[in-house]
Amino acid sequence: MSKLEEKKLSGVEYYRNSFLHIHEDDVLLPDGGQSKRIVVTHVGAVNIIALTAEKELLLVRQYRYPLGVETIETPAGKLEADEAPTVTAKRELEEETGYTCEALVQLGTHATAPGFTNEVLHQFLATGVTKLDVAVSGDEDEFTELLTISKDQALRMVKNGEIFDLKTVYAIQYLTLAGLW
Repeated sequence: MSKLEEKKLSGVEYYRNSFLHIHEDDVLLPDGGQSKRIVVTHVGAVNIIALTAEKELLLVRQYRYPLGVETIETPAGKLEADEAPTVTAKRELEEETGYTCEALVQLGTHATAPGFTNEVLHQFLATGVTKLDVAVSGDEDEFTELLTISKDQALRMVKNGEIFDLKTVYAIQYLTLAGLW
């Protein structure tokens, strides 16, 4: 055990579904004491940063029940069982936007909220983005609206709080700092 590591002693599971479960663990602290940790175990997800040929960012507007508001976000979604993150990313891009891409470049994998969940987000840059000749399907319980915005619009929307989803703010900063916009 490292000098900062906490070791699980026991645990109780409170909820489980196909992509997450919530449990409370008793842990041994580095100083020998004990504490409790509530953990949300998540299958992981992808985030897709996709620019059209006109240099507009593909975004979706959707209602987010936990927040009680509509949000503007990059296309994203959870990993399916035994599905590689690149497969998930391409599927989610097509389902949520009606666009496809020639290639996906993985930019990194980031922890979303390490204080209470093990969820990691695989960040992808979609290249060669083109519109498909099919309707946007999405999940049966997911209602979205496609948006395409310019760099100036994106920066203004972040500044005024219209875009506050962190993975989307990351996407806008990445495109700007990498000189792709």
